[in-house]
Amino acid sequence: MSLHAQLSPEAQAALAAQKRTSTIFALIISVLAFALVLLVLMVIALTINLKTPPEIISYASGVSEDETIDRPEMTNQVERKPSAPSSSMAKVIASASTSPTAVPIPDMEITEPSLDFGNGDDFGDGWENGDGDGSGGGGFGNLPSSMKKRCSKADRLARLQKEGGNEACEDAVVKSLKYFQGSQNADGSWQKKHRVGYTGLALLAYLGHCDTPSSPEFGETVEKAIVYLVNVGMANNGKLATDLDDKQWPYEHGIATYALAEAYTLCSKQNLDLPNLKEVVEMAGLHIIDNQHTNGGWAYSYEQSDGHVDSSVVCWQLQALKACKYTGIEIFSKSSNVARKGLEYLETCQSDDGGVMYRPKSAKPPTMTGGSVLCHQQWGKGSRATVRKGRKFIENEVTFGYDTEDSDLYAHYYYGQAMINFGGTTWKNYNELFRDDILNAQNADGSYKAPGGGKKIKGVATAHFVRNAHYRTCLATLMLEVYYRFLPGSSSQ
Repeated sequence: MSLHAQLSPEAQAALAAQKRTSTIFALIISVLAFALVLLVLMVIALTINLKTPPEIISYASGVSEDETIDRPEMTNQVERKPSAPSSSMAKVIASASTSPTAVPIPDMEITEPSLDFGNGDDFGDGWENGDGDGSGGGGFGNLPSSMKKRCSKADRLARLQKEGGNEACEDAVVKSLKYFQGSQNADGSWQKKHRVGYTGLALLAYLGHCDTPSSPEFGETVEKAIVYLVNVGMANNGKLATDLDDKQWPYEHGIATYALAEAYTLCSKQNLDLPNLKEVVEMAGLHIIDNQHTNGGWAYSYEQSDGHVDSSVVCWQLQALKACKYTGIEIFSKSSNVARKGLEYLETCQSDDGGVMYRPKSAKPPTMTGGSVLCHQQWGKGSRATVRKGRKFIENEVTFGYDTEDSDLYAHYYYGQAMINFGGTTWKNYNELFRDDILNAQNADGSYKAPGGGKKIKGVATAHFVRNAHYRTCLATLMLEVYYRFLPGSSSQ
């Protein structure tokens, strides 16, 4: 006789059914749990900004080991705010070598007015070929006070109204930035020849509107432009040009140094760490300091005792150095003595009537008057007699008409920056002279039509921007950013 109780057939059937039910419920619960975990992971993935770090390529130059400077440790990726991702990051070339430096000569600190953008008189004979609503993403509270007003759409519009602009000026700037976005090369540059200079000009236009790599609409365009210039600088030990055999490459170097220094200032205030940006700014700025001409200016090919020196090249170097000083990088804190010599050279180019010539006693038109006035203002010398004389010359002699021979865009961007710094009726009269003419000259695609109306424009090398739509669109856009790019720093009325 068996000692184990036997289940009836009915009980066995009920037990089997219960087991099947338990198994089904267990499977359902497992599937639901798995689905829940998967959903949580998907949410986390969507909220985290995953960015592939830029590819760092080691580049060996031929600099000897004793020609070195101390450098901060280079970073290997771009750190951004999670709220503003970018879809791509171009290659960044990291140099394995270092570059020689010279210690700037100490000088007395100078009162700093605004850091206004300016253009020179020409790019030299070889240049013919060739939405911001705080869109930077915030974090600009510790910018230099002169730069803050550009980084909020509300502040920009308020500044436009106060200084005689209007909302059409803002709309025109945005249209131009969209035009640049559509014409950018795959490597982040613009144009085919003199790409470094033309890229620097476009980048300045974006930065003037406070568009940085974290901007929603233009961030990727800005990032690619910065990376392109950094690549060039790292490959050439801080020299910002693609053709160093072209004697006029200091134009490109000055423009690009200006743009990268300003980019560093804006990016650093947002905690955006672009690989090697600071290193290139340091090398590029020191190259300007180390290669000043004996007459106080700067020459083609950066010759120091020979070569061609002119006021247009000089103004670009002075603006670049001022932008470098604004970065807060220590090596530029005592660059005033270099600037003083540069300003002294500009004074040698001024004629008795106040006009500033391309070179001392030059027969060419005095189209660098605005550039000289502006550089003096930037470096705290806005009260000098040379500035007062230049102001009177501009007030009495300068006219503008986009479709006339008086449409030297290169000279007039300088005029605009200088005149808004004076303020009062001086600025009011000049603003009425140029604003509407510039607005009416914009094409539907955001570019600008050729100025001059078929007439030969009075100035130096004006044919360059007549032939080059990118160049003249950069100039016109920067002119319309005058209202907020920097706050007036030397008003005398």
